[in-house]
Amino acid sequence: MNDHARWVLPRGSAGRDGWDLAVTDARRDWHHTSLRVAALDGSDSRALAGGDWEFVVVPLSGPVHVTAVTADGTTHEAALTGRPGVFAGPTDVAYVPAGSWITVRAAGAPARVALAGALTADGSRAAGGRPFRHLAAAQVPVERRGAGTASREVRNFGTPEVLDADAIIACEVITPAGNWSSWPPHKHDVERGGQESALEEIYYFETQATDSRGTDPVGYQRVYAAGADRPIDVLAEVRTGDVVLVPHGWHGPSIAAPDAHLYYLNVMAGPGTERAWLICDDPAHAWVRDTWRDQPFDGRLPLAGPVAPPVPGETV
Repeated sequence: MNDHARWVLPRGSAGRDGWDLAVTDARRDWHHTSLRVAALDGSDSRALAGGDWEFVVVPLSGPVHVTAVTADGTTHEAALTGRPGVFAGPTDVAYVPAGSWITVRAAGAPARVALAGALTADGSRAAGGRPFRHLAAAQVPVERRGAGTASREVRNFGTPEVLDADAIIACEVITPAGNWSSWPPHKHDVERGGQESALEEIYYFETQATDSRGTDPVGYQRVYAAGADRPIDVLAEVRTGDVVLVPHGWHGPSIAAPDAHLYYLNVMAGPGTERAWLICDDPAHAWVRDTWRDQPFDGRLPLAGPVAPPVPGETV
């Protein structure tokens, strides 16, 4: 028996309060991270009281306007340029500190927007202690990770080295058709000073067919137990708009089918006082890292070509 019913959220199955997707701490055994996604037309908006949660606003497609009233009563505005779609390249983002009231709206054109959130150490940090920030797309470091069929592109807009935040760690990963990412499998579910962080994680997926004949672009995600005391078993087929939650355990690979590129947005946070992404590789597969030095990096990256198609039933 697998755990799909608990940890895999197909598109359309987890909408709430006007959001097409709403992963929050209202879910059983989910505490530190959140993700909301909405499709907005030219006049539509969504508003949210952040409370003890901080957010990164990520345009998935189209331009998005962000208004944030922070804990000190100051109003901040950011006109996010966005992008045609997630496969078109990095986007600018906005960081909104805890204690803020947030409004997002389309900026004159249809858009899809994600709000990646993290609980600021169970609310123990001072609300509003970090500044609001608009990070331009040109300021987003793009990392080439892996090699050969494990080549992928990582857009590090919300990592500790790039973004001043309390708890959230967020990035985007592009995996070309036929490649594997989140490889070797790794975990981050135990606090071990300087070695491993305890972080729950959200994977939000989109797929893009490699040519016009592709009518059902899919990818795959694996999550499995790191010990008998914390069982988990997920091997999910994923499409645009699907989510896989990783509460603990080894996760990877994330597999792009041979006829479809794979995108995912990662959101991580945990109970520790140090904001760090420290991982432990599955010993059965850790050796593959040593093979990368002898393999070329995939020349298809960064991806070029058609923009990701619209999500069925959503306005883009």
